[in-house]
Amino acid sequence: MTNPFENPDGTYLVLVNDEGQHSLWPAFAEVPGGWTVVVPETDRQSCLDYIEQNWTDMRPKSLIRAMEAEDEPAAAG
Repeated sequence: MTNPFENPDGTYLVLVNDEGQHSLWPAFAEVPGGWTVVVPETDRQSCLDYIEQNWTDMRPKSLIRAMEAEDEPAAAG
């Protein structure tokens, strides 16, 4: 049986969560709670291209904010 996330002939969605994390998702599967479709059903490579171009920082948004908050007092002082 082929892994549904690796089927080159399958159709996929790109999902994004509140943390800005992206996911390649099989089009036949229900979208999990907390995730939003940002690329509608299309071929796998188009989804991977979108993810590569748009998810350039793998850190969750909450981590980015925390790291920026840590840097602020040092910059002010």
